Amino acid sequence: MGRSKGKRSNTRDLFSKPFRKHGAPLAATYLTNYRLGDYVDVKVDSAIQKGMPHKFYVGKTGKVFDISRNSVGVIINKVVGNRKIAKKIHVRREHVFKSRCQEEFKERVRRITKAKMEAKARGEKLSGPLKRQPKGPAEAHFVDAKVTELVEPPPYEFVV
Repeated sequence: MGRSKGKRSNTRDLFSKPFRKHGAPLAATYLTNYRLGDYVDVKVDSAIQKGMPHKFYVGKTGKVFDISRNSVGVIINKVVGNRKIAKKIHVRREHVFKSRCQEEFKERVRRITKAKMEAKARGEKLSGPLKRQPKGPAEAHFVDAKVTELVEPPPYEFVV
């Protein structure tokens, strides 16, 4: 018998709901507002079979390009061979959630903008690095190699 390659093959765990989380989606799922340009994560709710994306797109993050009454159009980059293709898919709103991928970036922009405005109000120029800096190598230190400790398993004891 050949290997099955259906649309929903190998999704036993991928589409299963967590323990005690079965049943219809909550009302908040339908009350979430999406705007053009928002980043959303694709996460299938297996209780709703309509508008379900292909298993490839589960866990992917994309940008909203279209909003209709029940669905959201999402642009997702797909690696095909040695290139990336921007795929446009329409997914029912039960299967998408707002992404938190830009939270840290937006917070950093807010913090830098606030610091710039405060510096401008004081009449001075903002000093110091505004960009994130890499961690860098560990500081130099001496290793004390005089005392060595022998690590070995305890001897075998036969217990009757």
